Amino acid sequence: MNAAKTALLKEYILTHSHEFGSVVDYDTDTDRLSAFDFTAGNKTLSAETIADTELFSEWVNERLKADKSRYGVGGYGEHRTLYARSGLFDTISEPRRLHLGIDIWGPAGTAVYNPMDGRVHSFRFNDNFGDYGATIILEHQIGDVHIHSLYGHLNLKSLEGLKEGQIVPKGKKFAEFGNPLENGHWPPHLHFQLIFDMQEKRGDYPGVCSYSQREQYLNNCPDPNDILRFTFNNSH
Repeated sequence: MNAAKTALLKEYILTHSHEFGSVVDYDTDTDRLSAFDFTAGNKTLSAETIADTELFSEWVNERLKADKSRYGVGGYGEHRTLYARSGLFDTISEPRRLHLGIDIWGPAGTAVYNPMDGRVHSFRFNDNFGDYGATIILEHQIGDVHIHSLYGHLNLKSLEGLKEGQIVPKGKKFAEFGNPLENGHWPPHLHFQLIFDMQEKRGDYPGVCSYSQREQYLNNCPDPNDILRFTFNNSH
């Protein structure tokens, strides 16, 4: 069923691209993007660095500076070793390591915009080490497809005055990247994820799954880059 929804979604976005705005400020003509790789193949990032939020943040900043990039981007469907930094992703049977959204790494305070008309589904401060921190979930109707967008690792100010059902028009700045004390103790970034079925969850939905559940979760969480439309031809 969700495969059909994904096909409809892709077709609608392709033929109505003018209806979708940016999630963050990004000039395709002048801004560079770095493709961040957090798999075991990235030998520049040690387990010790990942475990220490301050060192991890320094690594991100140094990488962006070296690449002369505005953001570091990536992660959809990526099998990541970095989740070993938090027991939140460990289970008795199998650890969760497969990433279900796209991360946009940049400075705390970076503005977040709604790329398509929607309303507030739910929100929560998921305050655990390695969790989302401040989180907002919107719901949208895109053509014939009902879908949700999740924004994780925000600042607490983003939750102030929110109400479920509140309209958030396309292009509205409604949130900002949080600092480590309010974003789940991560280097500042945005976790952006699309979700068909929220499975009765509110203010939270898994952004990482176990590899054995890969097909199930990716089927429910289509590729966010269909909306983000990031390309890396300006990065190196």
